[in-house]
Amino acid sequence: MSTIRIPTPEELRKLRLKAKLTQRELAKRAGVSQSLIARLERGQVNVRLSTLQRILEVLVKAISEKETVIQCMKSPVITVSEDDTLEKAINLMDKHGISQLPVLDKSGKVIGTVYESTLLKAVIKHGKQVLSKPVKRYLEEPLPQVPPNTPIHAIEELLLVYPAVLVIEGGKLVGIVTKIDVLRWYATIKNMSRNTPRSTPQES
Repeated sequence: MSTIRIPTPEELRKLRLKAKLTQRELAKRAGVSQSLIARLERGQVNVRLSTLQRILEVLVKAISEKETVIQCMKSPVITVSEDDTLEKAINLMDKHGISQLPVLDKSGKVIGTVYESTLLKAVIKHGKQVLSKPVKRYLEEPLPQVPPNTPIHAIEELLLVYPAVLVIEGGKLVGIVTKIDVLRWYATIKNMSRNTPRSTPQES
């Protein structure tokens, strides 16, 4: 007899609910019976490790398809206005440990992005006097924008090209998602199955 570490029945049920799957749907996707899922959630059965892993993989995949960017975005977003100075932008980047800032116009609409690398080039080329210049002189294209109901998996390809994705609702900036935000979210979901673990005999 060997032992495996599995989530508690309540933990497993919470994962299924988070994935928005019925017991029947989860059973079908994992290739097991609905009664097995029901007994697992009641703590009335032990399963093979391979079966448990298959069930958990189905849950993680389903969660990633249904969870939206709201679950991993940062809010409020650190921004600068088009008339703010480069010095202010640099100070904000330094304070918050970021390398890009969305730039807003007077109405709060995103009109571009200012990057750490762009500011460095400006200072090297023109000297410290450039620090008093407005950010709008060094604007680059806005970062990609998505609505709050966008599935997390739908922005993965964008983050392979851009450093971040902006979340826009009603024309206003409400959040930002960076590469590390998505990585952290996936790590959290993966670890959910390990929270409050217990040991159980492996099915023979």
